[in-house]
Amino acid sequence: MIGLGYIGLPTAALMASKGIKVHGVDINEKAVATINKGEIHIVEPDLDGLVHHVVEEGFLFADTKPTKADVFLIAVPTPFKGDHQPDISYVETAAKNIAPFIEKGNLIILESTSPVGTTERVKEIIDSERPEIKGKYFIAYCPERVLPGNIIHELEHNDRSIGGIDDQSTEKAIEFYRHFVKGELHPTDSRTAEMCKLVENSYRDVNIAFANELSMICEEANINVWELIKLANKHPRVNILQPGTGVGGHCIAVDPWFIVSEFPKHAKIIRAAREINNYKTEWVIEKIKNAALEFELKNNRKPTIACLGLAFKPDIDDLRESPALRVAEVIKNDFDDVILVEPNLTSHTKFELAEIEEALERADIVSILVKHRLFRNTVFPKKSLLLDFCGL
Repeated sequence: MIGLGYIGLPTAALMASKGIKVHGVDINEKAVATINKGEIHIVEPDLDGLVHHVVEEGFLFADTKPTKADVFLIAVPTPFKGDHQPDISYVETAAKNIAPFIEKGNLIILESTSPVGTTERVKEIIDSERPEIKGKYFIAYCPERVLPGNIIHELEHNDRSIGGIDDQSTEKAIEFYRHFVKGELHPTDSRTAEMCKLVENSYRDVNIAFANELSMICEEANINVWELIKLANKHPRVNILQPGTGVGGHCIAVDPWFIVSEFPKHAKIIRAAREINNYKTEWVIEKIKNAALEFELKNNRKPTIACLGLAFKPDIDDLRESPALRVAEVIKNDFDDVILVEPNLTSHTKFELAEIEEALERADIVSILVKHRLFRNTVFPKKSLLLDFCGL
């Protein structure tokens, strides 16, 4: 397993729990050492006990270098660069790193979210590095469909789309996933499987954009957007999502750009949704700034501002592409006394984090950026101005 992050480690642990010997590989030496102690470096329910068990039983071992194997899975990041152009350099590097260890009959699976054609690119790299095994191994694409906070269950029970470079590769990959996936395994080709992953997240992004756009319209119209959505959703064929601070995470906030970059002429709604969701974050920043200015004019002093939540969604520690983190960074930079609360982190490399009690005791303005469970169970003091961006 190349990559032991938010997808790689849970997948490795799940496979190991089914009696499959897993050699996990990551460039993060600290993460490797942590895993080999039977501990985890990310927050995910049920993962700590599972990793502890499979490491103790000898079914999972972490390393910084690959080794020979029957199956090679690649689950490395695929961020974007420049003007939202997909960066598959981590995938390409992973392909080069495993190439010396691949033998005849091996199966290579790409799980990383990737632009259409990336699986073919992995094959090109391996064929170039190892021309003597060209046509003698199998290669497929199989994206995950998981919800952070419930990854282990969803890895095991959700359906999967599995697309090989050829029919034999598809069959080999399906045969492999049957060892640890209880959901249905749907055969297709690699390009369709790649696009399927991008389309799933783009669909979510478009629907969230509708809710976020609605929230800004309702603010102008002096309408409670939460009540409006609740009423509209009484229609049997309407299901409007909940608006928020924006859209984050490595999937929904990133994957639509892969389609836009490859098909700029046609991906108009997908692009517009991305722009709306990004704009919503800037809109939230302006709302907080305006509230702070009003407070200063009224009280002849600058306010203390609390930002509650830094993660990209409730009840996780993942900050990737987080709109709440973007808001907190700007507000922290523009105001002197800003308190940041993220109950799922013990520390942050850049910011000092505070407990909720301190934030509520000191803050003049409380901005709720993420709907964490802790905040849902909190009684907020009436002395503070409450800016609720997630319908708490």
